[in-house]
Amino acid sequence: MTRIDFYSNAESKLQVVCQLVAKAVREQLQVVVYAPDQNTARSFDKLLWTYQAIGFVPHCLASDALASETPVVIAHDDSEMAHYRVLINLHAESPPPFSRFERLIEVVGMDEDDRQQARNRFRFYRDRGYEIRHHDLAKSTP
Repeated sequence: MTRIDFYSNAESKLQVVCQLVAKAVREQLQVVVYAPDQNTARSFDKLLWTYQAIGFVPHCLASDALASETPVVIAHDDSEMAHYRVLINLHAESPPPFSRFERLIEVVGMDEDDRQQARNRFRFYRDRGYEIRHHDLAKSTP
């Protein structure tokens, strides 16, 4: 069964996702970042290029020819999944293919709309019997 982790109170949601992606790569895990649209996917792609001054997080868009060989793939369509290890969801809704992944990560910002959407996703997973772990970023770092 998919392991689900919620990281709440993220001051900068995309910066937290960068931290989590970099940590997963250090642990030699494959990650799919599931963006809500192509613009968000491209913006996150650019952010990963500049995230660390003295490090590189190998990544590409799902449409890239090297997606199947790249540790971090940024997708905006559920048909673009290159692998099924770790999924980080940036969508407002639960990603359709989440149950194929070993782990799903949800990052929740400080915005009330984002929190409400996360509550809905939390209930969706819980009502289907998934165990959910919660990490309050106001009390720790990812």
